[in-house]
Amino acid sequence: MKKEIQQTILEKSRTEVVTGEEFYSILKLVSPGTGLRTALEGIINSGKGALIALENEFLVPLIDGGFKVNSKFSSQRLIELSKMDGAIILSKDVKRIILANALLTPDNKIRTSQTGTRHKAGERIAKQISGLVIAVSERKKEITLFYKNQTYKLNDTSEIFRKANEYFQILEKQRELFDSYLENLNRLELKNYVSLNYVVKVIQKGKAIQKISKELVRYLIELGNEGKLLEIRLREILSDVIEETNLIIKDYSNIDYNESVIFLDSLSYEELIEKERILNALNQESIGKIIHVRGWRMLSKMGFSEGEISKIIKSIGFGRLISMNPEDSPDESIISKERFFTLKVELERIKLGI
Repeated sequence: MKKEIQQTILEKSRTEVVTGEEFYSILKLVSPGTGLRTALEGIINSGKGALIALENEFLVPLIDGGFKVNSKFSSQRLIELSKMDGAIILSKDVKRIILANALLTPDNKIRTSQTGTRHKAGERIAKQISGLVIAVSERKKEITLFYKNQTYKLNDTSEIFRKANEYFQILEKQRELFDSYLENLNRLELKNYVSLNYVVKVIQKGKAIQKISKELVRYLIELGNEGKLLEIRLREILSDVIEETNLIIKDYSNIDYNESVIFLDSLSYEELIEKERILNALNQESIGKIIHVRGWRMLSKMGFSEGEISKIIKSIGFGRLISMNPEDSPDESIISKERFFTLKVELERIKLGI
């Protein structure tokens, strides 16, 4: 029965897509500052290699020999045990060392892109048990993660910082352009006379920022505690970008808002650059088309709830609302005089860029 289940797991692992959240949880296990990362780096510094697997019910039939350790995990203990040739088995939560000097016997028919004996075994085992195996190369001094059908080589901390800073430079430039285009869009919306060209530009930059930041998150997780300051910096860059972009989509999409968001999220960075792709996502025809704004984004800035915004748009319309004089307030069942006056003041403030 176990053999059949294992075969099913193997077939699934060949096509299974590891989610970002799932992969990030694996990176957290080996991020700088964790006991496991300290041990892995200690193994490299001691001039040794290692094959380490996390406990899994399907791993047991693939273990031959070894001796029971069954002791509390410590970095030093793992480094010492790596001096033996066999694999080391850790508990799933990495709190205990279960076995050492074990021989792992994966199915040799499983395809592997690796060359070394240790790495071949690591990739095959990870696929066969749908779990995590870590290989430390004695010769190359590298740490490789094998998780299900995914392979990931850990970077040196200084290299991660370098790559992260490159991403930040790109993000900051994109954010600068996003803010510039958004300011232009604000002015046009307050005239209720918007060219789709500006709408497309803001959405392109907003979605590009989100896509680049997802790549950056991987490096920040891999940095662990050493990346905390960079996380704060990323939050500052991302501030309001997702909300503003989504409300612009809601204002200008001619199809269901969620459909537009899903379509845009599926685009690659290269595809986002193509204006036609953005128009297709909004179900709009021409980039030069002049269009009246619905007002979801602007009214949300005034603190109105979704229900209130919907009522204002249906009963009055954003275009008519912004053209009204402060003394010509609409029906109080739609919006009170006090809130209408506050809204006019806020809209004027946005118009002046204050």
